[in-house]
Amino acid sequence: KDVQKEREPHVYLSKEEVKEKIQSYNSSVTDKLKMTLNANGVYTGFIKVQMELCRPITVQSSQSQGRCAPSNQETAFYLPDGCVNTLHISSTNTVREVIEALLKKFFVADNPAKFALYKRCHKEDQVYTCKLSDREHPLYLRLVAGPKTEMLSFVLREHETGEVMWEAFSIPELQNFLRILDKEENDQLQILKNRYAAYRSKLEEALGGVLKPG
Repeated sequence: KDVQKEREPHVYLSKEEVKEKIQSYNSSVTDKLKMTLNANGVYTGFIKVQMELCRPITVQSSQSQGRCAPSNQETAFYLPDGCVNTLHISSTNTVREVIEALLKKFFVADNPAKFALYKRCHKEDQVYTCKLSDREHPLYLRLVAGPKTEMLSFVLREHETGEVMWEAFSIPELQNFLRILDKEENDQLQILKNRYAAYRSKLEEALGGVLKPG
């Protein structure tokens, strides 16, 4: 169930309260992804983000990384369903910074503004998905909820809703989309050709048995 964007109140914890929560969090961790409190009060830790992208992403090759202009070395492809990535962040990192870091980690060339980070949580035996504000702090939400992803998890989705805003995409991205569609069309055509070739072969085999002199 999707709910409208909301911002939960950020309770400003004292350094001692943060220390106690981190100790409690680390005692419950089962995957060794613990949090660390620094002397300046900033803490670091890990979050896992599930990718739920309906459209292909554009990825830079190693030759085109760091270039500002669009490159022919960029390719577009669909991420597999259920892909989960782990990020090491700090308590000062915002949602927008997490999205940018996630895209940079995997050399995604798409504009970060096309994406939004959602939280998924359980309330009263129901699962709710809510878009987070760009200025919220994911690691704080992780600390408050605890390490169990059943209680809170993060999801990356396309920012646009409803009809696709194709004008937001660059020419190379649109060209990559066309190439993907052409490939999918050719693949489906080949599947149909193979299926009907198999039918024809079985029909001819059956006819051969019926027409064979007895």
